[in-house]
Amino acid sequence: MNEPLHYDVAIAGGGLVGASAALALAQRGLRVGLFERRFCGAQASGVNYGGVRCQGRPAEQLPLALRARRVWDRLPELLGIDGEFVVSGHLRLARSEADFAALEAYATLAREHGLDLQLIAGDTFRQRYPWLGRAALGGSLCPTDGHANPRLVSPAFARAARAAGADVREHAALDDIEYDGTRFQLRAGDLHASADWLINSAGAWANTIAGRFGETVPMQPIYPNMWVTEPLPPFITHNLGVYGGGIYARQVARGNCVIGGGRGHGDGEYGQPSTETTRAVMRDACALLPALRDALLIRTWSGVEGCTLDHNPVISASGTVPRLLHAFGFSGGGFLLAPGVGEVLADLVVDGATATPLDAFAIGRFASPAISPDVVNIAAHPVPSVHR
Repeated sequence: MNEPLHYDVAIAGGGLVGASAALALAQRGLRVGLFERRFCGAQASGVNYGGVRCQGRPAEQLPLALRARRVWDRLPELLGIDGEFVVSGHLRLARSEADFAALEAYATLAREHGLDLQLIAGDTFRQRYPWLGRAALGGSLCPTDGHANPRLVSPAFARAARAAGADVREHAALDDIEYDGTRFQLRAGDLHASADWLINSAGAWANTIAGRFGETVPMQPIYPNMWVTEPLPPFITHNLGVYGGGIYARQVARGNCVIGGGRGHGDGEYGQPSTETTRAVMRDACALLPALRDALLIRTWSGVEGCTLDHNPVISASGTVPRLLHAFGFSGGGFLLAPGVGEVLADLVVDGATATPLDAFAIGRFASPAISPDVVNIAAHPVPSVHR
């Protein structure tokens, strides 16, 4: 008789976080099972804007962001494709003197973390960016940031994980998950399996799994609103953002301008773009980018993402169950971070610790349940059965 299927690590959710974790763990010699209820990379990971930026993130995210950014340079080595990753620089625009002062303060903070930004204003700004409208009076440039195609990158991580030896299963919703005191017992349709570790990277639906272990977090679904124009002559030289948010834009090699801002709507399961939001944000975008005024929009879309109260993700050991790790709630900013999160999760499983600071992302920040010292100790150390 065949032995029951057993993994060192089971991963719930085949988005970019789960797939990158599967790849990192498989490369370190572990038996990994990745379970995705639809297609890997088809949810928020594959329909986001595609910004790869460190600039503008809160201080607590910068160490993780800088680690993740280094992974992006290795995409051809890791995935066999570059994912249309372009190091275009990220230009964060100021529309008032107060905005520019805030950009100056942020540049000082970022420098303390090793991120160098270039502040540009006045005649130099106008001469360098004649294609920007008068609504922008200056900006902060991060030369090492860029953008990529999420529709290529996200599923490619799942393919690479499979090639590295991970058991990647699509259309395999985890119908039941239990912890029996020693291992996690999993059921996906007719498949029954066990695992020493469980990673909850189920995105906007991760609270369903967290709730099984008594630690849901305050998180709501959001529906980022995005659209793309017909191909235009090249004019946007950077991935663009605006201080205070509201508009972001980039232009791809084919000439199409990808633009986003505001929110669509949805039911928690599916997201739809909002025509009203698109029109309103497009008016503001044209004030910054006059060349868009006569452009045709050829497609709009949205996705479903989980947003936490403080807009920081949960990247944390469980406070209730040993060897359960959570990685969700990226609040619209997970595309850059995800490959770094995958490495961090592999660190936690294999080494029992990571050099990347995670305290700000602890699941316990939303509540303070009584946690047994044994649970904390077991969650922090790898199990003997893990193959390295």
